[in-house]
Amino acid sequence: MFRNLLMFAAAMAIALPAAAETRIGVVDLRQALFSSNDAKAFSETMQKDFAGDEQQVRETQEAARKLKERLEKDGAMMNESERNKLAGEFQEKVKEFNFLKQRLDTTVNQRKQAFLEEARPEVDAAVKELLEENDLDLILPSEAVVYVKPNMNLTPQLLEKLNR
Repeated sequence: MFRNLLMFAAAMAIALPAAAETRIGVVDLRQALFSSNDAKAFSETMQKDFAGDEQQVRETQEAARKLKERLEKDGAMMNESERNKLAGEFQEKVKEFNFLKQRLDTTVNQRKQAFLEEARPEVDAAVKELLEENDLDLILPSEAVVYVKPNMNLTPQLLEKLNR
């Protein structure tokens, strides 16, 4: 046990000077990418492309809400067949809403993923430039870091490179 402790201490003594010389930067890849001009143009295109689908989802949701309110408000005064018919209509609207919402979400997520994959080579090149320009040994994603000094955060520089 004591021997293992000595070996660990020796390894740390050797590793600490090397770690002290390591130059590290931090970037928030997600923030830089989604704040870039390309991402803003992509977002505008997405809003235009899916405006009709979003409107249809909202209208279906509103129709389901109205059916539910009517069922809650007037259901006690309806006979059983009317109440069952209205409940069936409500269930159908809920199913329609869920289907439309899931289809929209899936399509939007696929487009976002395609955008990310398309942007990946440009992001990688910009990160490599940052590494070389700042004479760094390592660039970490901000999600993996608990604290970083502001001068070590290279996200604004990365965004600038992505906007070129």
